[in-house]
Amino acid sequence: MESKWEFGVEFDPVLLARIQFAANISFHILFPAVSIGLAWVLLYFRWQYTRTGERNWEHAYYFWVKIFALTFAMGVVSGITMSFQFGTNWPGYMERVGNIAGPLLGYEVLTAFFLEASFLGIMLFGKNRVSNRMHLICTFLVAFGTTLSAFWILSLNSWMQTPAGYRLEDGVFMVEDWWAVIFNPSFPYRLVHMLLASLLTTAFLVAGLSALRMLRGLGGPGTVKVLRTGVVLAAVVAPLQILSGDLHGLNTFEHQPAKVAAMEAVWETGTGVPFTLVALPDENSRSNRLALEIPYAASLVLTHHVDGEVPGLNDFPGAHPPVAPVFWSFRVMLGVGMAMLAVSWWGAWTLLRRREPGRGLLRALSLMTFSGWVAVLAGWYVTEIGRQPWIVDGLLTVEEVAASHSSATVAGTLFGYVLLYAGLLAAYIGALRNLARKPAQSQGEPAFGPLTSVSGEV
Repeated sequence: MESKWEFGVEFDPVLLARIQFAANISFHILFPAVSIGLAWVLLYFRWQYTRTGERNWEHAYYFWVKIFALTFAMGVVSGITMSFQFGTNWPGYMERVGNIAGPLLGYEVLTAFFLEASFLGIMLFGKNRVSNRMHLICTFLVAFGTTLSAFWILSLNSWMQTPAGYRLEDGVFMVEDWWAVIFNPSFPYRLVHMLLASLLTTAFLVAGLSALRMLRGLGGPGTVKVLRTGVVLAAVVAPLQILSGDLHGLNTFEHQPAKVAAMEAVWETGTGVPFTLVALPDENSRSNRLALEIPYAASLVLTHHVDGEVPGLNDFPGAHPPVAPVFWSFRVMLGVGMAMLAVSWWGAWTLLRRREPGRGLLRALSLMTFSGWVAVLAGWYVTEIGRQPWIVDGLLTVEEVAASHSSATVAGTLFGYVLLYAGLLAAYIGALRNLARKPAQSQGEPAFGPLTSVSGEV
């Protein structure tokens, strides 16, 4: 249903509802993208302190656990708000898919969220109440819980991309095989890709804030240790992410060819298809304007053969995603990923040769602090916009499950969400920068530098 506002412009309420959910999930995903990886980095800090007894590792732990707690809280609150929209904007989703989505979301709460919430308190306040070994175990359980949470959420999302293990009864999805539902064809690839993305996001956050401290003269030997941790982690994970992305792409090519065609802006099915570096996809003319191409490269990447056949968008009339957003999101993800690889290897080469990082490297790392967020969002847009017009790929469209609200109602709540999230995001980033700019001795626990006295001066 479409309606007009007073100034005469028509708005599709389904499109507005999609934008509203996109705004919610774009804000929410930023925080799991940090908390999953950061939990494992915290475990590493705690393990290093347990192994060596060096206080710098403990101070690093207590500085970053504050950021983890803030990030975890933001993720929980935004996740609850997002789940409300299943009832407000998409009631048909749970009516049709609830037999599958409901249990998977319930498993996430019962097995993962309770685990995280229970032991996070010990991480934050249990230093003098439990042994160091127990504190290490609690940190592991929280890290495991964050990963388990990602397991269940990505299982559901992957099932919507590549449904399996179901049967339809009067249009309602029923479970035939839970194993096939959970471990659907795209799930292993998506899980690995997201976990690696979280580690990369965390690595650049850790390295970037450490670099900012060093640029402002607040660093010490402990700061270099934390910086090295972030840089080496990024240098190891970045090529693994490229490999997982290739395998994920092959899986998507097999199960969602329309999405891949949109990613590459391929209109006609053909062999020896070039990779389009940049272009202006035009859905009206079904062509690319101002295209800069690499011959045969798309076929080589997607099929691993220079003369491999790649399906075109014209093979999916009325059932392929909007091309430009998917095409450009994919290129933003690739571009940021290549920048991550270059900067992390530059940093690893410098630090592993036991050289002090120069100001150029520190500035580059500081500028890349939130690069992981950009790549995660771009990849998420490829995944979600690339599934359109389906909410369950090939079986259930978005329009079939949308609520019949007026466009004014949806637009009003969308405006409120965007304002609120913009303010919260600015406050979160401001809190991180404020923590990074404070002298270590003013933070209760010396965050990075070595102790020179029992008073905690750095």
